[in-house]
Parts: sequence; C-alpha cells; structure tokens
Amino acid sequence: MAQVQRMSRLMIKTLRDDPADAETLNHKLLVRAGYVRRTAAGIWSWLPLGKKVLENVTRVVREEMDAIGGQEVLLPALLPKESYEASGRYDEYGDLLFRLRDRKGADYLLGPTHEEIFTQVVKDMCSSYKDLPVILYQIQTKYRDEARPRAGVLRGREFQMKDSYSFDTTDEGLVEAYRLHRAAYIRIFERLGLDHRIVSAVSGAMGGSASEEFLAPAPAGEDTFVDCPSCDYAANTEAVTFNATPGDASGVGAVEELDTPDTPTIETLAAHLGVAASATLKNLLVKVDGEIVAVGVPGDREVDLGKLGEHLAPAVVELVTAEDFVGRPDLVRGYVGPQGLEKVRYIADPRVAAGTSWITGANKDGKHAKNVVAGRDFEVDDYLDVVVVEAGDPCPKCGTGLQVDRAIEIGHIFQLGRKYADIFALDVLGQQGKPVRVTMGSYGIGVSRAVAALAEQTADEKGLCWPREVAPADVHVVAAGKALQTELALDVSEKLGAAGLRVLVDDRAGVSPGVKFTDSELIGVPKILVAGRRSAEGVLELKDRRTGEREELTVDEAIARLTERQD
Repeated sequence: MAQVQRMSRLMIKTLRDDPADAETLNHKLLVRAGYVRRTAAGIWSWLPLGKKVLENVTRVVREEMDAIGGQEVLLPALLPKESYEASGRYDEYGDLLFRLRDRKGADYLLGPTHEEIFTQVVKDMCSSYKDLPVILYQIQTKYRDEARPRAGVLRGREFQMKDSYSFDTTDEGLVEAYRLHRAAYIRIFERLGLDHRIVSAVSGAMGGSASEEFLAPAPAGEDTFVDCPSCDYAANTEAVTFNATPGDASGVGAVEELDTPDTPTIETLAAHLGVAASATLKNLLVKVDGEIVAVGVPGDREVDLGKLGEHLAPAVVELVTAEDFVGRPDLVRGYVGPQGLEKVRYIADPRVAAGTSWITGANKDGKHAKNVVAGRDFEVDDYLDVVVVEAGDPCPKCGTGLQVDRAIEIGHIFQLGRKYADIFALDVLGQQGKPVRVTMGSYGIGVSRAVAALAEQTADEKGLCWPREVAPADVHVVAAGKALQTELALDVSEKLGAAGLRVLVDDRAGVSPGVKFTDSELIGVPKILVAGRRSAEGVLELKDRRTGEREELTVDEAIARLTERQD
C-alpha cells in the first residue's frame, strides 16, 4: 500500500555542514540528509528515511534470492565458540571477533559470518541425497571489531549482510549453485542501479577454491582492482599473479662486495651507486606466526602486506620490531641480503626469478653486494606474488598494461568445496547407499554497504540522488510555504498516494522555501514536485532530481506523468 509521509511528522533533522569527522561522501550526505546517526565508533542508528532505503535494498536482494530457489532462515547472531574453534577461525579472525562470556562461564562470539552454523544445521536436518541440493540464506546483522571503523556505514563494527549457502552432493551441483548466485547478483546490482565489476579474488579465511568479488567503483573504496583494456581480465589486486621470466646469468661475474656507508634504504643506495632502484633487491623482514621471514622484491616495488597475508593465511603476518634484531647478528638492519641468511625462510616475488642479478645487502653494516644471482648465490624457499600492483603492470592473460582503480566490495561468492563439510563430517546417504561428503558454496552481499556504495556513486554536489528502486519515496512534494500552496501540496500528495506512489511531502510550517528546496535536493528522492508561485492556478513544477529537467504541469498532468513513468 502506498504511503504519504508528511515531513511535519517525520523524525528528521538535516544539517547544512558536513560532520567534522566525515571523510567520505556517503558519510557526509547520509548524516546531513538525516538518514543515519552515529551512536559510537562504527555503530550507526538507521533513522526513518535510512531504514526505508535499507528495506528497499533488502527487498530486491530477497526477491532475487527467492527466484533462484533460496529459502530464507534466521540463525542466531550469538554463537558458541566451539564451532569456530573446530574450523580454526576462532583464532584466524583474531581481534576481529567480538567475544563474550555468559554468567556460567561459557564463551560465545557475535557472528562475523555463518559457514560453521549453517553446516551444522544442514547436518542435523539432511540425511539423504534426496534432501539436497538446497540453498539457505539470511539477511542479518553481522559483527566485526574493526580496528579503524571509517567511512560511515561503509566500514562499521556491525552491518547488514545477506549470506547464503548452497549444499550439494556433487561438484557439478556446486558449480550450478555458484552460477545461479552469480547471475542473481548481477540482477540485484542492476536493479539497485549500482555500477559494478566482477573480479577474480582470493578466498582468505573463508577457504575454498574459486572466488569472485563484486566491486562498485568509487574513490572511497578500500579495495583496489585491475582490469585490462584489451581483454576480459579483471581481478582484485590481491589476486593478481605475475608470470616470471628466468634471467640469463651466464655473463654475470662473481659476487662483489661494495662499500656503501649510510645507505640503509633503497633510495640512498641507488643514489650512492648511481643505479636505478629496479636494479636493487629489497628484503623486507616480517614475522609469520612469530618466526622471522625475509621477503624479497625488486627495489622499485613495495611489498603488499595484505597480499602476503592472504598467501600465508591463516598464519599471522606482522612487521619486525627493533627487539627482533637483538641476539641476531646475522640480521643487519638496512643491509639484509638473501645470500648467507641462516635459519630464515626466504620468500621472493616471481620477478626475482632464477638467473636474475641484483645489488642487495651484504649482511654487514655499510656493505652491499652486486652480481648476486637468484638460484646461483641464494635459494628461494617460496615464490609468492607479493608486490603492490601498479598501473601498467602486464596483464597475466594478454600482456597489455593494466588499469588500477578503487572500489567498494559489495558482494563476494565462494566455491568452498568440502572444507567445512570435512570439519563437521557433513555426509548424506548417496544413491548407491554409501555416505557422500557434501560440497558447499558461500555467497555474501553487504546490504548496508550497498546503500553506502549507492550514495557514493549517485550523489552530486547538491546531495543524494537515489535510483527509484531504492529511494525512500517516489516523489518529494514541496509546499513553498503559503497556506494555499500547502493545501495544494497535501491534496496532490493524497492523490499520488492513491495512485500507488510513495510520497514524501514537505508541509513543515515555519521553514523557508529555500530550506525546503535545499533539503529536497539533499534528501535525493528521484522526482520533486513543487507547489509554488502558480498554485492558485493549480499548476505545479515537476523536477527530475538527477537531470535537473523541469516542467510545469496541472495536478492531473503531474499525476499522469508520475504514474506513467513507473517501471
């Protein structure tokens, strides 16, 4: 049933100025337009207009999930720790978990995601291949104790998420469930009006094999992704791999030690020797679960610690400190080289391929070495692509220079395989009368993140500019202020509501027309209908919020125009 919401009765307070702590567009505008209010760091209250937008996004997600046969459930947010200990994620998530203890001393956590619990539910409910396949989903508040919550509702410590899980007896069934979700996500984001990219991704703590992210390009995004202008390659930068080319060291002389005082950085070393930074080998020391590990990359590149962490998960990766050098004379800060390192695992980027020659630390204070050849003078324990990807890096598929952009992650889909089924022994009786191990998929959409992403992508210099599918109303009727104008505005609002439209009408007394017009653009409803100077003639002005196009219409014409444009 259509609704007419009078602003004189609406709990809303718009602001002229940006919040002092706001850095991103969605944070500024959602607060200024009265959609959300900050309760604490990373914790937000959704006010009436914001709740409507959130519900509209939820409705679209629910409709498309139901269309692929998903069954909606609601599992608890308060979870016993034993399930997450069994999967290892109680430790893997570390400080991201909200942990608590009840009065009897039992340990719990607030759910960050629900693979373990869904697996146990299906184990309890399904015993035969006849019970599968099944897709279960929920739309629920999740909790993660972010160290630095930022960007408004984009990265909070509690957030709305749709998580779904598919359960099949065959790998082919998993692939089909993954395909169904992928297609559903495309429809969801198209309906929401979100510009998005589908990119290859890493699975991280989720586990599994195949993984793709749905990213909404936006300057406020915390993810970086690459795409190729010449082919269909696209990937999160953490998933980009480099195809190594072995070097030819046949003409490289023996290792030669160089006197390089006061050159502990690549910049000072390159300047001292008059060489390009790319000719040097940078060796970064990190700790992996407390063990010191050296990571080698070309001197003109940076180590992507997030990428390194994904490769080594679930191990914890952190930088070394001054204390780690105590009692380790073999580790000379600023002069570390891979040759002669004792009891130190050496990881190298593929660009440090066998046969490539480098200038690198000599493991002596004020000394470097040249003609140090990978595979001849030092061995690499593991090759992992760990450099920060840069624009112009070759596409792994066709070799063309890649483009790098920022984006907001709005969805992620995984083929988990049998990881969680193995942990919880999720078997069903197969067609041949023998136990069959179930295979799973996991699929998430950030519902509140989608709201933030829409705000980032669609807003302009005047305020929010919602697509109709998610807007809190179809039309914003503004009464310029006089009694006759207010009467006309309320009358046309009732008629629009009766015609099936969702109407927000600004009938506030004592508020100037200028403030009302400014608020209508800030709030961002797709159509603005103004009862203004020609109200006595029964003429209104209809404005398109996005294009700014205006036209004068009678009441009947306005109703006809607005109703005919409904999809």
